Amino acid sequence: MPSILNPYLNFRGTAREAMDFYQSVFGGEVQRSTFAEYQMAQDPADNDLIMHSQLTSPGGFTLMAADVPAHMDFNPGSAISISLSGDDEAELTGYWERLVEGGTVIEPLSKAPWGDSFGMAVDRFGVQWLVNIAGTPQAQGQ
Repeated sequence: MPSILNPYLNFRGTAREAMDFYQSVFGGEVQRSTFAEYQMAQDPADNDLIMHSQLTSPGGFTLMAADVPAHMDFNPGSAISISLSGDDEAELTGYWERLVEGGTVIEPLSKAPWGDSFGMAVDRFGVQWLVNIAGTPQAQGQ
């Protein structure tokens, strides 16, 4: 198996809802395991929390997530962004429109000085997304 690199998101009790949301955005299948399934809950209140989940989309995206149990530190924030980029304007615009539902647009998806379309938003789960749609070679000055 080749090495891969993909985002692994942490949530406080909302991993199931977040992964359902990302599935509605990107399609694909979500696999989930709870703390109870692996007898890993230190507190019975954690039994139904998501210990590990993975979304694999038809487009080849892999996104993983888990709930952080109450006994562990959880520091949500903007230390990381997830970037979506490519040249399929319809596909990427569709992702953008679904990701911003209930979220906050930081930079609207619009033509950027470098010739691409770019937008930045924080989704309703506090995850920051960057979307870059490659412009045509003429728009890029080539």
